[in-house]
Amino acid sequence: MKWQDVRELFPNQFVLVSILEYREEGDRKVVDEVTPIRTISEQDANKEFFHAKEGTCVYHTSNKEFIINIRRDPLMKVRRLN
Repeated sequence: MKWQDVRELFPNQFVLVSILEYREEGDRKVVDEVTPIRTISEQDANKEFFHAKEGTCVYHTSNKEFIINIRRDPLMKVRRLN
């Protein structure tokens, strides 16, 4: 299902989706095809976001595009001391 279709079915809601198809554009994943799993309450959205399994994501349907920013650099670099 296209993201636009999910937005029309679940207006102004958080939705847990399974990501089926995406394309990478630089440091972004632009999601094209998803399967909605269920809606998420606003109170539970943060918790569900961090507990989402690989290949799934919580996203709000107010967003016109489904974009995931990719972090390629580690949060912390550790250098070995000899």
